Amino acid sequence: MTHLWVRAEQRLNEERVGLTPEGAAALIKAGIRVTVERSSVRAIPLDGYVAAGCEIAAENLWPTAPADAIIFGLKELPEDGTALTHRHIMFGHAYKGQPAGRELLKRFKAGGGTLYDLEYLVGEDGRRVAAFGYWAGYAGAAVSLKCWAAQARGGIAGRVAKVASKETLLAQLAEDLAGLSRPRAIIIGALGRVGTGAADLCRAMEVPVTRWDMAETASGGPFPEVLEHDVFLNCILARPGCPVFVPATARTDARKLTVIGDIACDPTSDFSPVKVYDRTTDWETPALRVHDAPPLDVTAIDNLPSLMPVESSQDYAAQLLPSLLTLTALDKGVWGRAKAEFDRHVAGA
Repeated sequence: MTHLWVRAEQRLNEERVGLTPEGAAALIKAGIRVTVERSSVRAIPLDGYVAAGCEIAAENLWPTAPADAIIFGLKELPEDGTALTHRHIMFGHAYKGQPAGRELLKRFKAGGGTLYDLEYLVGEDGRRVAAFGYWAGYAGAAVSLKCWAAQARGGIAGRVAKVASKETLLAQLAEDLAGLSRPRAIIIGALGRVGTGAADLCRAMEVPVTRWDMAETASGGPFPEVLEHDVFLNCILARPGCPVFVPATARTDARKLTVIGDIACDPTSDFSPVKVYDRTTDWETPALRVHDAPPLDVTAIDNLPSLMPVESSQDYAAQLLPSLLTLTALDKGVWGRAKAEFDRHVAGA
């Protein structure tokens, strides 16, 4: 019997989950065994999983799960160097030259395990079957505007925290922007999930937006128009051939640009289109000042949807469930394609 083991998240400020109780009930009905670990932080309570018929395990017990269990989480595993023997479903961030990703692949190679990377679960058309993109864009635009507002008042953005709903987020942001004129923003990747979420947040805050996508960036750059806006929201995943939107010289170039929201957030990738910074930011310190006069702040939080963990979990889990229902055929479809991608990258680890 196919056995899905939903692990507790061990990443700080991570309360999301990729399977709801309703989804778990559907998997069990389809003949898939489901174990859910207890979690001290998961946004969706355990009671629903119990009622759905899931088996319950202790928090962080997954390393001792049965060998045939498929371990399902969202964010990274603890970086303890241990060999990984199980099959894992998660966001690995391991295929674009990231240093931590290279170490992760070595752990899989050492243990003989397999990574089914959620970013690479794609249909026959090459499009991802599930993504947190909309909520990443929505939250990323909100944090970027918080950074701009703090900067406009002569400071730098302080800690951000989860909210109960998007309505709460909008109310908080309205307070941050009170008394300030609105900045002009440019979104690159405006037609995708991430860009759509970012544009919706900007619209709610009455922030004027220039929307760019593939047609506007087909020339390959440079793109001086980016520097003519107050806020730049990058919603394009770093991939081979991705043009540079913000070169390293932008720190000292003539510009209106004062805040970059790198929502795609892949600064250690060789293909990152934003070259003025080299590390992610976090909830405690969301803004990284990369130049002082005039100021230029970058915000690049890599688990933005966790600002609204319930809404983003429910949305993502609904998108992913049809693929989870096909786990009994791991060698086919989205899982077979993800396995081929893993095999290609682990070979060089």
